[in-house]
Amino acid sequence: MTEFAQAGRLFRIRTLQADADDHHGHILAGASFEAAAVAYLEARPVVAGGDGEIRVLVHDLDSGHEHCFRIDLQTGETARCGE
Repeated sequence: MTEFAQAGRLFRIRTLQADADDHHGHILAGASFEAAAVAYLEARPVVAGGDGEIRVLVHDLDSGHEHCFRIDLQTGETARCGE
């Protein structure tokens, strides 16, 4: 079994900032959409926008479902985009 398969589902994660350098995203394994978003932020240097938040789009490679999260980089507070 591969390392990815042992860690959970595969997700493609990318930031939704205009100046982001990851238009194609990064593939990470995680147990959930939220876990994948956190793993992405822990693994990559990110810069918050003017509101102190970053928005990430998490795409499940198996199901095709996507979720958008906005994350406050100072407090760690996370919410779905649009909430």
